[in-house]
Amino acid sequence: MLGFNRRLAALEKEGGCIRVGLVGAGQMGRGLISQIEGMHGMRVVITADLFPENIKAAYRRAGVPDSRILETQDFDKADQAIASGYSVATTEAELIPQLSNVDVIVDATGMPDIGAKVAWEAIRHKKHIVMLNVEADVTVGPWLKKLADDAGVVYTGSAGDEPGAIMELHDFADALGFEIVALGKGKNNALNVHANPDTAREEAAAKGSSPKMLASFQDGTKTMVEMTAVANATGFVPDVPGMHGRKAQLAELPGLFSRTEAGGMLHRTRIVDYVDGVAPGVFAIISSSMQEVHDTMKYLKMGSGPNYVLYRPYHLTSLETPLSIARAFLQKEATIAPYFGMVAETVAVAKKDLRAGEALDGIGGFSAYGKIITAADRREQEALPIGLIGPNIRLSRDVAQGSVITFHDIEVTEQNTIMRLREQMENND
Repeated sequence: MLGFNRRLAALEKEGGCIRVGLVGAGQMGRGLISQIEGMHGMRVVITADLFPENIKAAYRRAGVPDSRILETQDFDKADQAIASGYSVATTEAELIPQLSNVDVIVDATGMPDIGAKVAWEAIRHKKHIVMLNVEADVTVGPWLKKLADDAGVVYTGSAGDEPGAIMELHDFADALGFEIVALGKGKNNALNVHANPDTAREEAAAKGSSPKMLASFQDGTKTMVEMTAVANATGFVPDVPGMHGRKAQLAELPGLFSRTEAGGMLHRTRIVDYVDGVAPGVFAIISSSMQEVHDTMKYLKMGSGPNYVLYRPYHLTSLETPLSIARAFLQKEATIAPYFGMVAETVAVAKKDLRAGEALDGIGGFSAYGKIITAADRREQEALPIGLIGPNIRLSRDVAQGSVITFHDIEVTEQNTIMRLREQMENND
């Protein structure tokens, strides 16, 4: 990300500006708006949300005066307002990709079907798309990337999201020729696969967050999804279904992420995993075949080897997203994307005994949690990807608690965008 400060400042000095269209004015979207208002060469020119007051409040908190905020659902009015320097609020997300005065679109909805639709529309209208929606990416990301490549635009995950932060460590180590043993992230709460909105409600209220969103962190789905995105970007796979998820401190990681014959826990290298104890950081375990490199690493106090840990102790979520926006617009490059296609998938597992006729209620709900497995295992089991679950899917037969939900267990009552894109991806595989 070096040099973007100077490039953005030069762009602004020359009278240019990266015009950002945002979908979703929740916590991530609000942070993005405020961060960009303090930057050179970039502005959030239009934001879509079901609740326009959320958008206006976000703009106000970023220092945009009411006199420069316009609410409209009209295409011409929106485009003209942006050209005149206004910040536009709209309930019509479909409007944004059609606007000539928008360069890059950001999806910050966190909802797989909506995110897939936003991305597809952006690509169809030849706009770069930045996804703060890992759930959509791990479900149809390879297909969206292909469509974007064909259209000559950038499809990318976001800097600041843990997959993006991990990818920075991976690319740094890979470019230098290190052997990368493992990639991972910290998890800041104990895994509880039975967590649901009711069990998470009290803590969510104290934190000012959604009970469903918090449950998706507690039940491990978010971690599984994030590491699936890393797997599909790097070609790495989980060492075991669901990953190891050991509790450990930073100094223990080089030994822990060694092969079993060397006293570690791994059956193979080039794996993805998570650790309870190093949150909110991300890490890469690296090694080398060169003795001189080992000698230098020891001199630099990186440990005794043969494995070493690269650790980034923070990720700033949507506050870093502007860097991915700039990279897409200025360099036509992604921060992270599924370069290897579907290497791993996060599949749905029953949180409780489910009965025939019961509808699935989505990520972080009462029905299912996510578990990462290899893509080959998903195909063999015909397992249902977690990003497809929702009230439009009903069970056609009983599924026992802890069992993977398969396509044989369900019936689809209504097709949606993410299902259609998934079908296109599989038909073109």
